[in-house]
Amino acid sequence: MTYSDIVLELINNDDRYIIMTSENRAAFRSLPPLIKNNFVDTGITEQTMIGMAAGLALRGRTPIVHALATFLTMRAFEFIRTDVGIANLPVKIVGAVPGFLSDGNGPTHQAIEDVSIMRGIPNVNVFCPADEDDMITGLKTVFTCPSPFYIRYNTAKAVVEHGKFEIGKAEVFGNGTDVAILVYGFLFGESFKAKQILESKGVSVRLINIRTPKPVDEETILRSVDECRLIVTIEDHFITGGLYSILAEVLLRNRKTAAVLPFALMDKWFKPGMLNDVLNFEGFTAEQIAVKIINQISIDH
Repeated sequence: MTYSDIVLELINNDDRYIIMTSENRAAFRSLPPLIKNNFVDTGITEQTMIGMAAGLALRGRTPIVHALATFLTMRAFEFIRTDVGIANLPVKIVGAVPGFLSDGNGPTHQAIEDVSIMRGIPNVNVFCPADEDDMITGLKTVFTCPSPFYIRYNTAKAVVEHGKFEIGKAEVFGNGTDVAILVYGFLFGESFKAKQILESKGVSVRLINIRTPKPVDEETILRSVDECRLIVTIEDHFITGGLYSILAEVLLRNRKTAAVLPFALMDKWFKPGMLNDVLNFEGFTAEQIAVKIINQISIDH
């Protein structure tokens, strides 16, 4: 099943769903002719699109809006905050090419603060699937949720079979006690490979797919803090406001401490290039992640 299949099924079962875009149809190119009365393209007008979506939601519709993640979350931020967040409307906000997935684009097109600013809006939840299979697994639940949601669109090839999806629940792979790797979105694939490398060297690893950074699964995070010697956060996002900050907030709320190693963009945009080159240059390949974790374990010992 594809993204388009899920959207078409939702509309066929419930005419209240409206698909909207500001000239970004990559997720559903063949869909518009099949849903003529449930499709709106506003042109390159992200703010107008969010305003229209809020109006439609007030009329009982469930809009699913699409645009490049960087423009959708920043250019239309005030509209999402004021029209959608304050009113707690069931608008679903789908951001294309988030994080490193914008690979060849420069800073203006790099959505690497999107999780931070979207989770900062009261009532707005955040879904960052690990890959296309994870996204498909969670979409129906997210789309039918009565709350607003921001979704990092991700069609990366899956490296593992994903389990049942539940909002606010992380997915755990392994029960290692040396290292717990917390990750969301596209970098799950590299993290899974890093887990395999580490385990081949005798390091026991627990990999945690933080599917929804908001609401976050505090219970699973705190269990890993209690049971693992090192906590690693991995994200294609600025270090400020993302998973590293979420972990810090969870620790502080629960009066816990932990040894933490973050992988994030340290107050800089990434250098544009082919995706594999971006990962290598910025230090986010599975091999680079594994080496840095092993070095950190050696220091801690």
